[in-house]
Amino acid sequence: MKKQAELVLIDRIKSKFPKAVVDTIVDRGEVTHVIEASEIVEACKFVKSDEELQMVYLSDVCGVDYHPRKPRFEVVYHMLSLKKNLRLRLKVRLAEGESVDSVTGVWRSANWYERETFDMFGIEFEGHPDLRRIYLAEDWEGHPLRKDYPLKGFKDDLNPNGIEE
Repeated sequence: MKKQAELVLIDRIKSKFPKAVVDTIVDRGEVTHVIEASEIVEACKFVKSDEELQMVYLSDVCGVDYHPRKPRFEVVYHMLSLKKNLRLRLKVRLAEGESVDSVTGVWRSANWYERETFDMFGIEFEGHPDLRRIYLAEDWEGHPLRKDYPLKGFKDDLNPNGIEE
């Protein structure tokens, strides 16, 4: 990424959200802003509608478990400006049991990404229109991408072939 593009991604967001930007990381030409969770929806609306950014494409929302670090989780939003050929990453940090507002009102595609993050990590998205499991059965115990999830699951009464003994 050109240095000028990096500066635009950094300056536009930091000037609009000076108190909400917790950290900014530039690594290998990619800009990441860590944002206060309470401001994520407003930050997403801004980067989508701002004339210099135009982040109209949300390519992914995913979770990261840093257990035992505190706060334990990050929710990572990857977005792209097709017109400006820019990529941006926004992150929010959450402690166990905390939730973050849904960005489905900004990008409809966030619906499935947030459901996947909920299913795999147990991170809840406030205001999500249909927050339920997307891969696993509704009665599934736990969230498989958490670091403390047992490698063989929770059912000790099953042998490796999945057959009751």
